[in-house]
Amino acid sequence: MNLHSLKNTRGAKKRRMRVGRGESSGKGRTSGKGNKGQMSRTGHKHKPLFEGGQMKLIRRIPKRGFTSPNRVAYAALNVGELAKILPGDVTPAALVAAGRVGPKSRIKILGGGEIAGARKVAAHAFSAAAKAKIEQAGGSCELLS
Repeated sequence: MNLHSLKNTRGAKKRRMRVGRGESSGKGRTSGKGNKGQMSRTGHKHKPLFEGGQMKLIRRIPKRGFTSPNRVAYAALNVGELAKILPGDVTPAALVAAGRVGPKSRIKILGGGEIAGARKVAAHAFSAAAKAKIEQAGGSCELLS
């Protein structure tokens, strides 16, 4: 088999419909565009969100809520997870190295779970319950700016 001997299977190539070539062709007179109106005119480009002149959907639905530009997002970690993630002291650099948070994430320690053993924990924020559990276990909480 060579390239010059290859042929399409029967019915694989279909001829395009030639519009506007007489009444008996099936697409004569208005060429499938209907009667009058801007959609039948030459040069008309149909815009993606155009709805025929009625109020667009995006303008009809209510707008709710507000996103503050000064919002501070935290990556939350429970006290109980700290022992599973890291064996020693907890720092943002160690959490990034462990793949638990992103390099620019601000970290907040929450009070879920139990902590065993004294640990030095450095984070950007602590919940009251987390701080109490860490200090009760003999550890310390370092607040980063």
